Amino acid sequence: MSSTAHHRMLGAAVVHRLPGLQRSPFALERAENGLFLLWLAWMGLLLLATFLLWRAGAWHRLVAADPTFLTVVITLLFFGCSLWAGRRAWVLGQQRQQLDVWIAQGAPSGAGPDWAEEYRRGCAAPGGDRSTWMQVLGERAHGPHEMAWWLNGIQLKLGLLGKVIGFSILALQLGDMQSFDASQSSQLLKSLTGGLGIALLTTVTGLTGNILLGLQLMRLDRFADALVADTLASADASSDTTGAAHGHRPPGA
Repeated sequence: MSSTAHHRMLGAAVVHRLPGLQRSPFALERAENGLFLLWLAWMGLLLLATFLLWRAGAWHRLVAADPTFLTVVITLLFFGCSLWAGRRAWVLGQQRQQLDVWIAQGAPSGAGPDWAEEYRRGCAAPGGDRSTWMQVLGERAHGPHEMAWWLNGIQLKLGLLGKVIGFSILALQLGDMQSFDASQSSQLLKSLTGGLGIALLTTVTGLTGNILLGLQLMRLDRFADALVADTLASADASSDTTGAAHGHRPPGA
C-alpha cells in the first residue's frame, strides 16, 4: 500500500496534520528500545481509559445496546492490531539499535545489522542492482505495515456497516407501524431508538479505533522511514569505502 493510500484513511489523515509527528524519530525513540517503551506508555493510557470506562459501566451498556456485536469485533480488532504494533515496534527498535552501534563503529564491512548487511551484500554481489535492493530494504521496513493499515481501514468500514444496519432496523420499525397510540409512545420511542443506537455506537467505535490505531501505525512508518534512510546512507558509505580501498567502485554506483 502506497503512502498516498495511507493518507486516505482517517487515522493517517489526522496524524498527518498533527504538528511534530512528521519529523525524524523523537529523542525517546532513538534511545534503547525507545519506540517500544513509547508504545508501552501509549498502551498504558489506553488500558487506564478502558478500566475507567469499565468502572463506569460503559462497556456493559455498549454491549447491551449493540445486538450485532460489531462494537465488540471492532474493539477486539483494535487491541489485536495494537499488540502487533508493539511487537513491530520492538523489531524496528532492535534494528535501530544495531544500526546505531554499527554506525558508531564506522560501519565496518560484514558486521552490520541484518537489513543493512543484506542490502550491502546484495549491492556488492556480481550483477547486484542497487535500486532492486533498495526495494527489498523498503519491504523489510514497511511491508508488514500494509496489512495493519488495511485492518485499520476495516475498523472504519465495520463502523459504517453498523450504521447502515442500525438505520435499516430503524426504517423497518417505522415501516411496521400501523398507527400511533399516544399511550404507547414511550415503548414506541424505545423500540425506534434501538436501531439509532446501533448506528451511532458502531460508528463512534469504528472512528475511535481508526484514529487511535492510526496514531500507532503512523509512528511506526515514520520510524521505519528514518531507519531506511540511515541504513542506506551508512551501507552506501561502507560500500564506497570498501570499493575505494580495493581501487574500484561498488556495483550500481
